[in-house]
Amino acid sequence: MSLNKEIESARLKIHTDSYPMSIGELANLYDDNELDINPEFQRLYRWNSTQKSRLIESIFLGIPLPSIFVSQRDDGIWDVVDGLQRIATILAFMGKLKDNIDSEKNFFRAEKTKYLPSLGGKTWRELEPELQRIFKREKVDIKIIKRESEPNAKFELFQRLNTGGSGLTDQEIRNCLLIMVNKKAFNYIKGLSRNSDFLATMPISDKQSEEALYEEYVVRYFIQLHPDISLRKSHDNIGPYFDEEVVRLFNTEFQYEDEQKLFEQTFQIINQSLGEDAFKKFHSKEEKYKGPVSTPMFEVLTIIIANKIRSGETVTPDNVMDFSKKASNEVNAIPSTTRPISKMDKTLNIAKKLLNNGQN
Repeated sequence: MSLNKEIESARLKIHTDSYPMSIGELANLYDDNELDINPEFQRLYRWNSTQKSRLIESIFLGIPLPSIFVSQRDDGIWDVVDGLQRIATILAFMGKLKDNIDSEKNFFRAEKTKYLPSLGGKTWRELEPELQRIFKREKVDIKIIKRESEPNAKFELFQRLNTGGSGLTDQEIRNCLLIMVNKKAFNYIKGLSRNSDFLATMPISDKQSEEALYEEYVVRYFIQLHPDISLRKSHDNIGPYFDEEVVRLFNTEFQYEDEQKLFEQTFQIINQSLGEDAFKKFHSKEEKYKGPVSTPMFEVLTIIIANKIRSGETVTPDNVMDFSKKASNEVNAIPSTTRPISKMDKTLNIAKKLLNNGQN
């Protein structure tokens, strides 16, 4: 296909409209529940007080803001695709942001800024009516992804706008994408990431937890349990590959209940066998597990135990410990320079090798 035809074909997939809207109109849409900032998105509302204050300053100074992207649902309601932090800051300053944990008494108190030092300490209620009107009359450019666009159009757009420089991890972006295209899958992954046996085997930091690392490991588990090798070979980077895999995996044919049962059984036996040492490497010289959670160990051991359970075999704690020690030897042989996406192939092959060799 020629470049011209490729461009023509791709452009037909996303239909957009664009027009300026005053901040007052935007706030009214939110008040009337016609603009949806998904509650899960609000957890990612990370701007600090200085960043928020600079945005408020920019609006008062009439500095044009980047476009805000929304997706029009079948019921006509707009979902925010990009611009959450800007919208949330505006609504917090005006005291309108629902369930907002960042504003004292629902009104954000601005800091002094370079050009507006007198803004420091002010809330919306303390502004003169004239200043409130100036703020509400400033306009923002709204880009609307129309209903006739391809179903995954907002998924693709959000990914491109938020990958790199957004301050979000790949999995946090992936969570947002899942909320957009398959909220059932998002809730499912979130639920499994809170499983007590799973958590007991995953001693990670609070910061990693906040950055959705638990959810990323749940996604890894399913990708390695049900891999699409051809899809993997078409990617060089692991982030975009994971994005495509979650869309492929969690479709209408995914056996949610059966897979949940297998997940729970897998982590129950692993937890009972090794607890928080489950995915650490075993050091044979010292006869003990050491170090942090190892992603290759996680992949190898979960693939083995899940497949054993799925095939109807009885798995004992001794089996788990034996596989764990053998897996440590194999994982240690993976070169440290191996790219993450290639490392997944290697862990999959290690798991298959240990499964085929059994306990011998």
